[in-house]
Amino acid sequence: MANNTTSEHLRAELKSLADTLEEVLHTSTDKPKAELDKLRGKAENLLKDARSRLSDTGDKLAHHSKEIADRADDYVHDKPWTGIGIGAAVGVVIGVLLARR
Repeated sequence: MANNTTSEHLRAELKSLADTLEEVLHTSTDKPKAELDKLRGKAENLLKDARSRLSDTGDKLAHHSKEIADRADDYVHDKPWTGIGIGAAVGVVIGVLLARR
């Protein structure tokens, strides 16, 4: 649930950044320099925040993936025959799906 909230918040920030950049590009000839500098500063701040959030989200995903891989590794070490059976079943399913093509 928290991951979905983070994703939605990140999407909203990226949309805001895109809207601000679009406004800067479309109105660059119509606005005075002071207002363009203000829009440019806003876009830079949004970009910095988006990069920071993307980096944080990437770090969280990497950490979460490592935890899942560690759990899978522990499970296979604790129950090797079950792991072999699961691997064989997945192989059969993939083989059947590929044979249908």
